[in-house]
Amino acid sequence: MSAELQHCKRIIVKVGSSLVTNEGRGLDHTAIQNWAEQIAHLRHLGKEVVLVSSGAIAEGMLRLGFIKRPTEIDALQACAAVGQMGLAQLYESIFFRHHLRTAQVLLTHADLADRERYLNARSTLRTLLAFGVIPIINENDTVVTDEIKFGDNDTLGALVANLIEADALIILTDQPGLYSADPRENPNAKFISQAVSGDPKLEEMAGGTGSHIGRGGMLTKILAAKRAANSGAHTIIAAGRERNVLIRLIQGELIGTHLIARTAPLAARKQWLQSHLQTSGKFILDDGAVSKLLTEGKSLLPIGVVEVRGEFGRGAAVTCLNQAGVAVARGLTNYASSDARRISRHASSEIAAILGFFEESELIHRDNLVLLD
Repeated sequence: MSAELQHCKRIIVKVGSSLVTNEGRGLDHTAIQNWAEQIAHLRHLGKEVVLVSSGAIAEGMLRLGFIKRPTEIDALQACAAVGQMGLAQLYESIFFRHHLRTAQVLLTHADLADRERYLNARSTLRTLLAFGVIPIINENDTVVTDEIKFGDNDTLGALVANLIEADALIILTDQPGLYSADPRENPNAKFISQAVSGDPKLEEMAGGTGSHIGRGGMLTKILAAKRAANSGAHTIIAAGRERNVLIRLIQGELIGTHLIARTAPLAARKQWLQSHLQTSGKFILDDGAVSKLLTEGKSLLPIGVVEVRGEFGRGAAVTCLNQAGVAVARGLTNYASSDARRISRHASSEIAAILGFFEESELIHRDNLVLLD
């Protein structure tokens, strides 16, 4: 796996509250500067990097004078609102020194559960990466309720890895990695340097609920790795204060615990699309479009769609059929049914003129499309 990391194109880096806030004593400028330097180095190597950062609530607690993490949801939201200001400002100023631009992206579980918002978030993040921007992602603690909370940024990191088809999720923590038991209680605990994501034994080994500053423990990281593996992303759990940890990992050094995804990213995503989607509409394709999908692995363009059936919104799952009525593919549409009807049989270059806006060149991107046997 260490060799595979060298070839990763898109990487999610998650840093926890205890690292960002120096165990609750305010934002750790030195540590954040260190990670920014490493991420800048990765960018110069041609890597796309998304940073998932905790710390807003912890920083807000400090600014508002809390000694312990509040339990009331409104107090947590207030801490997040105050702390997010300082967190975003610090990241912006430090990355600017490395001639890198940043973007603040706040997400909730509802953003990824809703198909349309899922596609919107995906498009935004992919566009930011194409522009060379470093997205700084945090849970939108200012507006979340218990029903829509990710619960921890380890889970958020895994969901973002699924969202943008990342190659690797690197979780930086205050621990060197996973042990077979709690080393503070069991002197015979063995360090786990490599394992397979989703192995039930890993969940048995992991325990604890984290520090008084953050919410995550080792179990949340193991579960995050399992979730990230659903789209083929490998996960590394490593000590965030290890010298040049990101650079050394990308160079192939075996640091921390490496959790390997069993399936390649594209194949895993196709499996997810094939097994989990219930379609709400249909696209009838001409022979040329069917051929491009089946033999060339292309995306579905509007010009190849003869008819749109059903009523659905952007991000809905649709079935693609040939003109004989045989289902050939399934995927997530970039356009609602009303807009898809207007642009069908037209070239992608005409979309903006027809609709007055432009989302994507494709009706279904090939990454969001699976062929049916």
